Order: sequence, then structure tokens, then C-alpha cells
Amino acid sequence: QDNRVSIWSVGDLGNGGLGGEYQGEPQLLCDIRHNGDVMDMQFLDQERIVVASSTGTVTVFRYHQNNQTLSANQRWEKAHYHVDQNTSCGGAACTGVICNNPEIVTVGEDGRINLFRADQKDAVRTIDNADSSTLHAVTFLRTTEILTVNSIGQLKIWDLRQQRNESSQIFSLTGDRVPLHCVDRHPNQQHIVATGGQDGMLSIWDIRQDTMPVSLLNAHEAEMWEVHFHPSNPDHLFTCSEDGSLWHWDTSTDISEKPSFLHQGGRSTTYFSHSTINQSVVSAWLSNDPTKDRMEITNLIPNQTLSVNSLDILGPCLVYGTDAEAIYVNRQLFA
Repeated sequence: QDNRVSIWSVGDLGNGGLGGEYQGEPQLLCDIRHNGDVMDMQFLDQERIVVASSTGTVTVFRYHQNNQTLSANQRWEKAHYHVDQNTSCGGAACTGVICNNPEIVTVGEDGRINLFRADQKDAVRTIDNADSSTLHAVTFLRTTEILTVNSIGQLKIWDLRQQRNESSQIFSLTGDRVPLHCVDRHPNQQHIVATGGQDGMLSIWDIRQDTMPVSLLNAHEAEMWEVHFHPSNPDHLFTCSEDGSLWHWDTSTDISEKPSFLHQGGRSTTYFSHSTINQSVVSAWLSNDPTKDRMEITNLIPNQTLSVNSLDILGPCLVYGTDAEAIYVNRQLFA
């Protein structure tokens, strides 16, 4: 009923104790009330956070480090709406936001795409009927191109330089129309994209080629809510799900070279076949000769039962939030 956006300090990564673990409790630095459910949020820069609301409003909050407060810096009321912007109950949930400072792209349940600039009051561009179904997530492919996923299993590429309101390319999962909930682009190879959806499957796409995914990997037993390549180490990918699991997918090395202690100590490890044709040219994510190499998967929270709704990673640090109303920080991702 009463939602807030909060800034926490989880301590300095550099000042860990033995083994890098953090000494001390996370601290709440400041928070601010938020109207509606927080559907998504992204840092625009060091001090601004863009927040998507279930009311359809998009707000930019500014974090003031000098006096530890948050204030609403800019607000686009009902950026997403069903009937018309002016009716009191017409808002449609804004489901996803992505930033490439100063640009902000939002998508929503109304099938609309908005392009905002942080310093401008009006939308720079709105594609009103971008999709007839709900758009669940969006990511930048490059500075002028975005990729959206929708509730009938489609990926669409949009060129923001083009004035026409049609996507430049459409990809889809074969005939199943399984809703896709999340998408992430490989940080170094823009043509590699990962998506996850209602059936818990992880799909890897090469958007230069076919309109179907390169590989479909059995993953979670319920909806996949979030998928992220590691920003600086993209051989590692992370997914989380309604089924309470958070998986670490590792394509970085041949399993046979790894020390055997990985297979003990209660870590559930599954192998999926994939291969490397030439690691320097072809990413391990796109290979399909099952004989050469394998992928290691570890469930990072084996005993969790409640949905893991969101995750993010930076360096050795993984943060995730669950339906237990708790935020967890794992600082030893590659320990």
C-alpha cells in the first residue's frame, strides 16, 4: 500500500575483512514515498534514479549526498495510460525503463514506447501503438536502437531515428507465444541477447541471423523475472525466478579443467551441452556442437522458496530481492 524508494549503503567493497566479507550492517541512507508499485528502476547517473510506477508515471529522483536526502527531480505523469491521459484511473503500468544518459526509454502495459530526455519536460518521441500486447522489458542495443519483449513471446527491434511507428525486425519463439518477461544484451557483442519468460526457459538469440533463438535452455520451474549478463565478465549470466531460485550460468572454462571440489558441498550443479568453435570469434553463448564443452550452472540460493524478483551484479557483488521482503548481497560471487 505504501511504497518507498530507498538508498542503502552496503559498505565499501575495498574494506572487507578476511576473505573479503563485509564488516557491519547495511545502512539505510534515505528514502522517499513512491506512488504505486515500483515496477523497475535504473540509475541515470551517479545521483539520479529513474523509477517506473504501476500508475504509469515515470519519476526521476535525485539523491543528494551532502545531506542524504532524495527528492523528485522530474516527473512524467501517466507516461503510460489505457484510455486517455486525463482520466483519473486511466494509468497503465510502466513495466520497464532503460537509461543511456541523458536518454530514458520506457515501456508499458499499454504497448507504448516513450523516449524521454532527462532535461526535457515533454517526451522526445512516443510510439503509441508500438505493440498490441503488454511490453514487459526493454534494453538498448546501441545508442539509437532498442529491443523490447512482449507478452506473446516476441522480441522487436526499434530504430529510434526512424519516424515510422513500426519495428525494424521481429523475432519470436516458435508458435508457443509464451510471454517474455526479461531481456539483456551481451555487453561486448551487441548481437547476442538473452531472454526469459513465463515458462522459465532461458533463450539466447543472435539478432544478426535467424528470427528464432539459437538455443533454448531449460532453466526454472516458474516465471523467469530477470536475466543479466555480468557487465565486465559476460561468460557469466544470472537468472532469477518465481520458483525461488537464482542461477549462475558459467560458460567461461571447460568443466574438465575445473578442480573437483566444485561438485561437492551441497552446490547443485547441472551441465548443459554447448561448444566453442573459436572462443575469440564466436561467443560460447552461440555455439551448438555439444561434444566439445559444457556449461556449469549453480543455484546460488538452494533452499529459497519465495520468488526472487530482481537481481543486479557488479564486480564480485550480486544483489537480489525476494518476496521475503528482504534484499540480499552476495559479495563473493567468484570466490
